[in-house]
Amino acid sequence: MLLDSDIMIDVLRGHAPALNWLASVSATSIGLPGLVAMELVAGCRNMAEQQTLQLRLAGFSIHWPSPADCYRAYVDFGNFRLSHNLGILDALIGHTAIGLGEPLATFNIKHFRVVSGLATLQPY
Repeated sequence: MLLDSDIMIDVLRGHAPALNWLASVSATSIGLPGLVAMELVAGCRNMAEQQTLQLRLAGFSIHWPSPADCYRAYVDFGNFRLSHNLGILDALIGHTAIGLGEPLATFNIKHFRVVSGLATLQPY
Protein backbone atom coordinates (compact mmCIF):
# COMPACT_ATOMS: atom_id res chain seq x y z
CA MET A 1 0.00 0.00 0.00
CA LEU A 2 1.18 3.51 -0.78
CA LEU A 3 0.28 6.60 1.24
CA ASP A 4 -0.74 9.93 -0.23
CA SER A 5 0.45 13.26 1.17
CA ASP A 6 -2.72 13.92 3.18
CA ILE A 7 -2.32 10.67 5.11
CA MET A 8 1.38 11.29 5.74
CA ILE A 9 0.72 14.81 6.99
CA ASP A 10 -1.69 13.38 9.58
CA VAL A 11 0.89 10.74 10.57
CA LEU A 12 3.68 13.31 10.88
CA ARG A 13 1.48 15.62 12.97
CA GLY A 14 0.69 12.76 15.34
CA HIS A 15 -3.05 12.73 14.54
CA ALA A 16 -4.33 9.86 16.71
CA PRO A 17 -6.64 8.24 14.11
CA ALA A 18 -3.77 8.22 11.59
CA LEU A 19 -1.33 6.71 14.06
CA ASN A 20 -3.84 4.09 15.20
CA TRP A 21 -4.63 3.13 11.63
CA LEU A 22 -0.95 2.95 10.68
CA ALA A 23 -0.24 0.74 13.70
CA SER A 24 -3.10 -1.56 12.69
CA VAL A 25 -1.61 -2.16 9.24
CA SER A 26 2.03 -2.34 10.28
CA ALA A 27 2.33 -5.92 9.02
CA THR A 28 1.35 -4.68 5.58
CA SER A 29 4.06 -3.25 3.39
CA ILE A 30 3.66 0.53 3.51
CA GLY A 31 5.47 2.80 1.11
CA LEU A 32 5.46 6.30 -0.26
CA PRO A 33 5.54 7.50 -3.82
CA GLY A 34 8.76 9.47 -4.22
CA LEU A 35 6.70 12.45 -5.35
CA VAL A 36 4.79 12.39 -2.05
CA ALA A 37 8.10 12.46 -0.18
CA MET A 38 9.14 15.44 -2.29
CA GLU A 39 5.83 17.23 -1.58
CA LEU A 40 6.45 16.74 2.14
CA VAL A 41 10.00 18.10 1.86
CA ALA A 42 8.64 21.11 -0.05
CA GLY A 43 6.41 21.89 2.95
CA CYS A 44 9.33 22.23 5.36
CA ARG A 45 9.94 25.76 6.55
CA ASN A 46 13.61 25.36 7.47
CA MET A 47 16.52 22.91 7.41
CA ALA A 48 15.80 21.58 10.90
CA GLU A 49 12.26 20.60 9.87
CA GLN A 50 13.57 19.06 6.67
CA GLN A 51 16.18 16.97 8.49
CA THR A 52 13.59 15.78 11.01
CA LEU A 53 11.20 14.88 8.21
CA GLN A 54 13.84 12.99 6.26
CA LEU A 55 14.71 10.95 9.35
CA ARG A 56 11.05 10.04 9.79
CA LEU A 57 10.64 9.18 6.11
CA ALA A 58 13.64 6.84 6.32
CA GLY A 59 11.30 4.26 7.90
CA PHE A 60 9.25 4.04 4.70
CA SER A 61 10.17 2.54 1.36
CA ILE A 62 10.15 5.16 -1.39
CA HIS A 63 8.82 4.20 -4.83
CA TRP A 64 9.43 6.10 -8.06
CA PRO A 65 7.33 5.91 -11.20
CA SER A 66 8.72 3.72 -13.96
CA PRO A 67 8.80 4.95 -17.56
CA ALA A 68 5.62 2.93 -18.19
CA ASP A 69 3.96 4.58 -15.17
CA CYS A 70 4.97 7.99 -16.52
CA TYR A 71 3.51 7.22 -19.92
CA ARG A 72 0.18 6.06 -18.46
CA ALA A 73 0.13 9.17 -16.26
CA TYR A 74 0.75 11.30 -19.35
CA VAL A 75 -2.18 9.69 -21.16
CA ASP A 76 -4.55 10.14 -18.21
CA PHE A 77 -3.32 13.69 -17.62
CA GLY A 78 -4.01 14.58 -21.25
CA ASN A 79 -7.44 12.99 -21.10
CA PHE A 80 -8.58 14.40 -17.76
CA ARG A 81 -6.75 17.60 -16.84
CA LEU A 82 -9.36 19.85 -18.41
CA SER A 83 -12.51 17.82 -17.78
CA HIS A 84 -11.71 16.64 -14.24
CA ASN A 85 -8.84 18.93 -13.15
CA LEU A 86 -6.41 15.99 -12.83
CA GLY A 87 -3.07 17.34 -11.61
CA ILE A 88 0.33 16.26 -12.87
CA LEU A 89 1.48 14.97 -9.50
CA ASP A 90 -1.80 13.16 -8.83
CA ALA A 91 -1.52 11.38 -12.18
CA LEU A 92 2.07 10.35 -11.46
CA ILE A 93 1.32 9.29 -7.85
CA GLY A 94 -1.69 7.27 -8.95
CA HIS A 95 0.18 5.51 -11.72
CA THR A 96 3.11 4.75 -9.41
CA ALA A 97 0.65 2.82 -7.23
CA ILE A 98 -0.85 1.09 -10.27
CA GLY A 99 2.58 0.10 -11.54
CA LEU A 100 3.33 -1.55 -8.21
CA GLY A 101 -0.09 -3.19 -8.03
CA GLU A 102 -0.77 -1.39 -4.75
CA PRO A 103 -3.74 0.62 -3.49
CA LEU A 104 -3.29 4.28 -2.60
CA ALA A 105 -4.47 5.39 0.84
CA THR A 106 -5.83 8.93 0.49
CA PHE A 107 -8.68 11.21 1.42
CA ASN A 108 -8.53 12.86 -2.00
CA ILE A 109 -10.66 10.22 -3.69
CA LYS A 110 -12.09 12.88 -6.02
CA HIS A 111 -8.62 13.77 -7.35
CA PHE A 112 -7.81 10.17 -8.17
CA ARG A 113 -11.21 8.98 -9.43
CA VAL A 114 -10.26 9.31 -13.10
CA VAL A 115 -6.87 7.55 -12.82
CA SER A 116 -7.43 4.40 -14.85
CA GLY A 117 -7.17 1.23 -12.76
CA LEU A 118 -6.24 2.86 -9.46
CA ALA A 119 -7.55 1.31 -6.23
CA THR A 120 -7.95 3.91 -3.48
CA LEU A 121 -8.98 3.60 0.14
CA GLN A 122 -9.85 6.02 2.92
CA PRO A 123 -8.06 4.58 5.92
CA TYR A 124 -9.83 6.28 8.85
